[in-house]
Amino acid sequence: MKKKKCIAMLLAGGQGSRLGKLTTNIAKPAVSFGGKYRIIDFGLSNCVNSGIDTVGVLVQYKPLILNRYVGTGASWDMAVADGGVHILPPFAGETGGEWYEGTADAIYHNIDFIDMYDPENVLILSGDHIYKMDYNIMLEEHLKDNADLTVSVIEVPWEEASRFGIMSTDDKGRITKFSEKPKKPDSNLASMGIYIFKWKELRKALLEDHENDKSSHDFGNDVIPKMLADKKKLFVYRFRGYWRDVGTVKSYYDSQMDLMDDMEHINVFIKDQKVFSNSNFHHPQFLGPRANISTALICNGCTVYGAVKHSILGSGAVVGDGSVVEDSIVLPNAKIGRNCRIKNAIINEGVIVEDNLDVINEDGEVAVYGRAKLSI
Repeated sequence: MKKKKCIAMLLAGGQGSRLGKLTTNIAKPAVSFGGKYRIIDFGLSNCVNSGIDTVGVLVQYKPLILNRYVGTGASWDMAVADGGVHILPPFAGETGGEWYEGTADAIYHNIDFIDMYDPENVLILSGDHIYKMDYNIMLEEHLKDNADLTVSVIEVPWEEASRFGIMSTDDKGRITKFSEKPKKPDSNLASMGIYIFKWKELRKALLEDHENDKSSHDFGNDVIPKMLADKKKLFVYRFRGYWRDVGTVKSYYDSQMDLMDDMEHINVFIKDQKVFSNSNFHHPQFLGPRANISTALICNGCTVYGAVKHSILGSGAVVGDGSVVEDSIVLPNAKIGRNCRIKNAIINEGVIVEDNLDVINEDGEVAVYGRAKLSI
């Protein structure tokens, strides 16, 4: 087998408890996004667009829908003989029986998979972020710096820096300090949870971390600080595009409003940076204004009898006669009856809203209605 320059490991096993009803029956990376997509589409599509043709998808919580959705990776043009997409269930090895203890532990238990390709570098990704990135540019910087690890970072507002893993660097971009959610941050360079490691260095670090009984087996808490303490060459890659961690209901809602309101920064329809999907529907159409639709993203396959204002309708959604949907997200195959009012809300996938029912939240919070009824 030809030695790979870089393969990717995509962490897609999160329960996503902060998303509440959205993840009761489904893993967070499989949650619907932007009408016809699912959150995992962004990471997988970034790999395709960056020429990375070998991806291990590490699943754990409620994996069935995610497994069926990703399949062989054919929808992302990655059903190739010498690589492709591989679904990796937890502990598919000698011991078995428990969930991964942390992000580093998940990669540790798949060392044999990575060894099979003997890559020079390994790209670690999260399956619950919305962004578009050419990983090749990051990889080029990683190689130029001869880095043992490169961490993708983004500048965040100083008042929000204490929520992230924060990197301090010298004038060449080499990491001099890493602080996990510091109360008084020295920098506003926040880790995006996107890493490129030299495989030989990562392999060594994972083996050492596994033997450490005091470790939480997490990249941010354990592996990166240990590599920094060991004087390994750690650098940052500064990303300046759109990026959003959609780990909460508010961030999930806001990112889709961003998709509708700021197409320039997160245009999923750009041909050379296309976001691929396993959905048979065409991408949503930006519609409005017209008689009953004002500023909306609507998938084909939707039926709209009522009014839609500044909202996103997923594939197969129905809005009944006399109903008004405003500032809301209606996920695929949800059906809203007649004379309903939906405002500042998310209507979950496949849910039926009965006639004359209002789902409204006027205080700035986002209401999530119903548990998903999935049809993949």
